[in-house]
Amino acid sequence: MPGARPAPAAPPARPVTVLRVNLVDPAPTAASLAARYRAAVEMAAFADDRGITMIQTEEHHATDNGWMPSPLTFAGAVFGATRRIGVTVSALITPLHDPLRLAEDLASLDLLSGGRLVTVAGIGYRPEEYAAHGKDWAGRGALQDEVLGTLLSAWTGEPFSYRGRTVRVTPRPFTRPHPLLLVGGSSRAAARRAARLGLPFFPSARLPSLEAYYHEQRAVHGTDGWVLQPPERTCLLHVSEDPDRTWAEYGGHLLHEARTYASWQSAGIRSAVRSAATDTEALREEGVYRVVTPDECLALAQQAGAQGSLILHPLCGGMPVDEGWRSLHLFAERVLTRLGPPT
Repeated sequence: MPGARPAPAAPPARPVTVLRVNLVDPAPTAASLAARYRAAVEMAAFADDRGITMIQTEEHHATDNGWMPSPLTFAGAVFGATRRIGVTVSALITPLHDPLRLAEDLASLDLLSGGRLVTVAGIGYRPEEYAAHGKDWAGRGALQDEVLGTLLSAWTGEPFSYRGRTVRVTPRPFTRPHPLLLVGGSSRAAARRAARLGLPFFPSARLPSLEAYYHEQRAVHGTDGWVLQPPERTCLLHVSEDPDRTWAEYGGHLLHEARTYASWQSAGIRSAVRSAATDTEALREEGVYRVVTPDECLALAQQAGAQGSLILHPLCGGMPVDEGWRSLHLFAERVLTRLGPPT
C-alpha cells in the first residue's frame, strides 16, 4: 500500500535468563548474612516480576564465607515470594542427605511451587563436606546410588523396601511421575548411574564424549533419558554502566569467589566456570566472570538466542547489596525490555 510504514522489526529472541545466588560473604557476620539472605529473596521476587527464567543456587559446607549450605530452605523462601520463576539447585550434594527426609523435602517443595523445582544431584568433590556430616567419602558412590534409588521409589507413593523395612513416603509430589531430577557430574560413573536409573544427565562442563557414553549406557540398560550440556563458554555476568569503575571497586569480590571455587577442585574435576586467575586483571582477561554494559549484555543475549542463556550474578563474592541491585535493575530495565517476551 502506498505510504504504508514497514512493520517494526521483531525484538531479538530472549535466551534463558538465570539469576545465580550463593550468598558468599568474605567477612560474614550475622547482620551481613541476614541482609544478604533478605536481599536474595527480594531479588528473586523482582526477577519473577520481570520475567527472568530461573534462580540457580547450590550446596556447599565447611566454608568460612557462608557459601550456601541450605539450598532447599532458600528455595522454599523463593517459592513463597514468587509465582512463576523456577529454582534450580545445581548441585545438591545428595549423599549428604537422609534419603527419606530428602524425598519428603523435595516433594513438599514441588507441591509448594507447583512444579518449579529442578534438582541436579551431585556427588561433591570435597572430602571436608563429607567429614562435616559424618559421611564416608570413600563410599560416596554407594551413598549416591542409595539416595537416588530411594527418591524414585518414594515418589511413587507406594510402600517399598528401605534398609530392611517397608516404608511409604507421603505426600506424593505435584509433578508426575516425579520432580525433575538430573544426575550431575563429569565422570563416567556419573553418566553410568544416570543411564541405569533412566534419569537425565547434566555434565558439569561441555563434554560431548561423556554425552555419547551416557547414551551408550542407556542402550545397555534400555532406559530413556537426555543430556543437558552446558555451553562451550559459560560466563557469569555483572551489569554496569562503567565496567572499569566496577572492576576497580568490586573486582576483588569476583576474584574471591573464583579463587575459592578453584581451590576446591582437583585436577580431574571439570567445571564450566572454573577460573585459573590469581588477580583481578587476569580474571578480567580470562572472561569467566564478566562486567558488561547494558549494550554489551544485549549483544550477548542476541548472540545466545532462544537456545542460549545469560547468567547474572549480582551478589557475587560478597558484592555489596546496593551494587547488586544496580546490576539487576540495569539488566531488567536496559536489557530484558529490549528482548522478546519470555518463552
